[in-house]
Amino acid sequence: MNTINDTNYNFPKQKSVYKGKVREVYNIDDRYLVMIASDRLSAFDVIMPKQIPFKGQILNQIATKMMKATEDLVPNWLISNPDENVAVGHLCEPFKVEMVIRGYLSGHAAREYKSGKRMLCGVEMPDGMQENDKFPQPIITPSTKADNGEHDEDISREEILAKGIVSENDYLILEDYTRKLFQRGTEIAKERGLILVDTKYEFGKTKDGKIVLIDEIHTPDSSRYFYIDGYAERQEISEPQKQLSKEFVRQWLIQNGFQGKDGQQIPEMNEEKITEISERYIELYEQITGEQFVKANVENVEERIERNVLAFLNKQ
Repeated sequence: MNTINDTNYNFPKQKSVYKGKVREVYNIDDRYLVMIASDRLSAFDVIMPKQIPFKGQILNQIATKMMKATEDLVPNWLISNPDENVAVGHLCEPFKVEMVIRGYLSGHAAREYKSGKRMLCGVEMPDGMQENDKFPQPIITPSTKADNGEHDEDISREEILAKGIVSENDYLILEDYTRKLFQRGTEIAKERGLILVDTKYEFGKTKDGKIVLIDEIHTPDSSRYFYIDGYAERQEISEPQKQLSKEFVRQWLIQNGFQGKDGQQIPEMNEEKITEISERYIELYEQITGEQFVKANVENVEERIERNVLAFLNKQ
């Protein structure tokens, strides 16, 4: 199976390329950003040695659908999708924070809570909660945006403002947009029998100073989903929730002795495990969009992407 790992294109008027954990972003003439969603799998801020078939296509297509479903609330950077794995948008200067919002005590928040902490990013978490309980109100727990594979770190609203990472006026907009997007995402998920548990949003500023949503939105890499059916019953007996997110990958890694810490060895991911992860990503796509996933032709996937991006750029 052909997967997309590392791309090395040289598009017309290309100024630079930034390679993140999963996405590769090409700057075209300081005007457009061509974002290619690879099939790389990242967990605990570490890129796994093997890629997951169709993962990039799934992330790109979910993000596109969700941006279109929220553009009446929050402006976004997207212009076009010339290829199943590609989004082209306006050049933006990204904010150096990720806006994480949590409706439930899960994942990182639950791990911190279990260790005895009741403050997360300057936000108080109530006593007496159990893992996967719903918060009285969704909480915003930002993290710093790490460069080149470094670990993202929790940060409070107060620290962000004190360090001048984001101005107060801009931060108020980021908070407002984050809450609106999470509310809409919650409504969309509910229609599909899912609970949007937590997610993260990234924002940037266009050349004319407009704040827009960038990167991905409501994908299994950026979000956690539970099934509504059976949620209450599982909580009642303290049973793990059935979920659709990348958390199942993290849990498998933890069970095999890996949490991204120094000296730990990444466990071997065999073909069976890779197929299972790919199928879980497809399951989430179909569940959250209500549409059947159509696998793109990956026979010459890198040539296909280059051809489609060039066709778009030649029309501009």
